[in-house]
Amino acid sequence: MKVIGDVCIIPLGVGVSLSPYVALCEQVFADYDLEVVLHANGTNLAGEWDEVNAAIKACHERLHREGVPRISTSIRLGTRSDRQQTMADKVVSVREKMEECG
Repeated sequence: MKVIGDVCIIPLGVGVSLSPYVALCEQVFADYDLEVVLHANGTNLAGEWDEVNAAIKACHERLHREGVPRISTSIRLGTRSDRQQTMADKVVSVREKMEECG
């Protein structure tokens, strides 16, 4: 099953700057057969359900190996059974509606 997810992984107990840990997770995500889009407050992942979840788990494992004692993660997942849709399709749809509102 295809899924589009939004994941926010927050390492705890590592100080104020989290960007080095975000970079580690982005490297982990790149190892999977996923569409990955980093944004200001997390990462969008698109692909097969099991692959998305495996990538998130691998990120947790990598961060713990790097000494992160605790991780808090928020995940939002969306699936469709009526048709396939990409992350870009969703953005284009909203932008078209915005133009119609004029």
